[in-house]
Amino acid sequence: MSGSTYGKLFTITTWGESHGKALGVVVDGCPAGIPLSEEEIQSFLNRRKPGQSRYTTKRNEDDMVEILSGVFEGRTTGTPISMTVFNKDQHSKDYSEIASCYRPGHADYGFDAKYGFRDYRGGGRSSGRETIGRVAAGAIAVKILKSLGVQVHAYAEEIGGIRCETFNLSLCMENPFYMPDLAAAAKVQTAVEKQMARQDSMGGIIACQVTGMPVGIGEPVFEKLDANLSKALFSIGAVKGVEIGDGFSVAKTSGSENNDPFLPPDLEGGPLKKASNHAGGILGGLSDGSDIFIRAAVKPTPSIAKEQQTVTKTGRPVAISIRGRHDPLIVPRAVVVVEAMTAITLVDMLFAGMTANMADVCRFFGRSPEDSNIPENH
Repeated sequence: MSGSTYGKLFTITTWGESHGKALGVVVDGCPAGIPLSEEEIQSFLNRRKPGQSRYTTKRNEDDMVEILSGVFEGRTTGTPISMTVFNKDQHSKDYSEIASCYRPGHADYGFDAKYGFRDYRGGGRSSGRETIGRVAAGAIAVKILKSLGVQVHAYAEEIGGIRCETFNLSLCMENPFYMPDLAAAAKVQTAVEKQMARQDSMGGIIACQVTGMPVGIGEPVFEKLDANLSKALFSIGAVKGVEIGDGFSVAKTSGSENNDPFLPPDLEGGPLKKASNHAGGILGGLSDGSDIFIRAAVKPTPSIAKEQQTVTKTGRPVAISIRGRHDPLIVPRAVVVVEAMTAITLVDMLFAGMTANMADVCRFFGRSPEDSNIPENH
């Protein structure tokens, strides 16, 4: 199986299965000298671990991370950083009844067709537990971004059709749904209780805002910033749609409505501003200096106790009720995963942007662009 590595200069490779011995990630391309501790990584993993509330899976995992390499005396060494989390509460027997049939909403049929074999215990590599590695790597990426003045904040914008009407990011940690609107969170709580009583699940929308992003990050053709951010979020198992800026709503507007007028800088020589931000901070595949806005649509949890119709491997119709411990909604624990994948993508593309022009290369190696007969950027 290929496809477990993401990134070009700042790369992550995740490994492990939901019911295997452990899961983890190898981060390569991280600069040396960054202060890094297991506690810092753990603070991110705590946001996605199970058992946080009544509305997450009751799987009893502490998800404690161990840094195995790449850090010495509290600082990154520049070599690959390997991190692992051991599984401690697997109930593989919960899945024995579905080993011979295909669960609706899951990749079981595709796995069998492709490999002729699948790990039916919680979905194996397709499980949401695979995201442990992404979040651990994302914690490092977020730290790199902060040192460059770039901030990444994700939150639940909508759950079960209930949308936030106000946005106070400080409130996200005060409710189990990571919503910046406590009134909306209270409505979601009532709605999810009803869905749980029906043995059913809910989906939602996760939004992510990036502030402080420099202008010109990304490439104009295949490595567009918005294209890579979309790929990063679509690689999260439950994501079925991604929007940048106004997204699909731009199809209903005119050019004069959708275009963002440019404004003079506040200070002479400073960056330009825009009167609006329908583009979501990205134009032509390049960051434009405005805040980046990205949204991911997350489907309802497919593993539900409500009886569903499916077929066995031989095509025989059967009714199944999926046992085990599953989230009635994935959105709250996926918020930090969206934040992590966004941060990883931004770091990778920021590193690529360091060689975009020769003047910057000269300065990096201690040479004056003028002495090298290299014109400065305009």
